[in-house]
Amino acid sequence: MLFLKSTTVTKAPGIYEVDIAAKPPGKTYGVYMATDPDNPPTAVLEALAALGFQNTHSSGYVHKDRGKVLDLHFQKDGTDLFKGWKAEECEANMAAITKLFGDIGIAIAPRVMTLAEAYA
Repeated sequence: MLFLKSTTVTKAPGIYEVDIAAKPPGKTYGVYMATDPDNPPTAVLEALAALGFQNTHSSGYVHKDRGKVLDLHFQKDGTDLFKGWKAEECEANMAAITKLFGDIGIAIAPRVMTLAEAYA
């Protein structure tokens, strides 16, 4: 679940927050989004699917300010060991993610999760 200060402000229509994160060692990134279930970012979700990202987690909850939130997690398999991304796959996938979110005005900051986050 992403930390949200409020559900009254969105980064783009239907999107409260986006996190691009990888489990250590940090070569294969996932897309983690907090979305508005009543106004889903359909075009973004379709674009992620077209890029080969599959929804691996979906969980709804009510935020403390009473706004509804749907947490979505997306992963894309690579061809490296344990379905990870090889360097060239990482470069291509990150360029596609950056363009997708950049086109709707969201700047992404990819990061590597801490061990506690990754395996909680």
